[in-house]
Amino acid sequence: MSEPDVSVVICVYTEDRWEDILAAVASVRAQSRPAREILLVVDHNQVLLDRLAKEYKEYARSGEVRVLANAGPRGLSAGRNTGIAASRGEIIAFLDDDAVAERHWLRYFAEGYTDPRVMAVGGRTVPVWASGRRPLWFPEEFDWVVGAAYKGLPTGRAPVRNVLGGNASFRRTAFDAAGGFATGIGRDGDKRPLGCEETELCIRLTRARPDAVLLFDDRAVIHHRVPEARERFAYFRTRTYAEGLSKALVARSVGADKGLESERRYTTRVLPAGVARGLRDAVLARPGGAGRAGAIVTGVLTAAGGYVVGSVRARRNGTAFSVADIDADVVDIDAGKEGSA
Repeated sequence: MSEPDVSVVICVYTEDRWEDILAAVASVRAQSRPAREILLVVDHNQVLLDRLAKEYKEYARSGEVRVLANAGPRGLSAGRNTGIAASRGEIIAFLDDDAVAERHWLRYFAEGYTDPRVMAVGGRTVPVWASGRRPLWFPEEFDWVVGAAYKGLPTGRAPVRNVLGGNASFRRTAFDAAGGFATGIGRDGDKRPLGCEETELCIRLTRARPDAVLLFDDRAVIHHRVPEARERFAYFRTRTYAEGLSKALVARSVGADKGLESERRYTTRVLPAGVARGLRDAVLARPGGAGRAGAIVTGVLTAAGGYVVGSVRARRNGTAFSVADIDADVVDIDAGKEGSA
């Protein structure tokens, strides 16, 4: 089978990431396997929309780069849905606005779709630390906190329950079968450090298409910038708590059995091994060992706390808790963010 056309959607929301946005677009334009089009979806920011439209005016004439306004409510999920609706490729790929893709990123994605059963292919995201190196206390098992691939994911090309949204692609027919991304779960700019919208979508997809195959291919690499604010322990705590809230939303939507399937293996196998390595390094006087072990334990407890709070609210209200509830919780746990590890 011939490789399908790929549209690339990059959702953007702030001028603060102007240089990052330009770098992301440039990395897609430099692909060894060209994209059919690049769609920049601007999340309710008229100034940024106008500036990008001016920047890519010449590319818009050819259709290579198209600048669009988010047609739905504020947030990443609605922005992605806007890009899906406007795209023309057989495959829709998503790239974060503060990331750059390696040259063969789209080639590896496209290769996965030669099997007609494959409905999604995700890749490996490498963190680029603003300080120049990984904080000594920051465990690789929790790299998902900063939007990167984490220890515990498979190597090579392997089937997975869900792909990771910042470095992912879907066959167009996947959205025909399952619908788009659910609004109210994912991020709204920097306001709520939530996630899991791609997890919920992937579970809906495999329920709608039981024969569907979702792949992780660690050759499809992007490099994701991590600002200094996200290298701090305060953000780590806030993000893990928000992940617990997000998991409660997913479990409410698709059921706890499937919604927490991968997480059970992660918490019972991957994380205990990480704690053991950290404690071993501490005994051997290697820098950061005790901090990494402590961060893993803290991350588990904080995420579990968020999940319990979200689950209780869902049962009490008879529905998923509200975005306003999430905002209040994130503010509460972020109150001590001056501290760092």
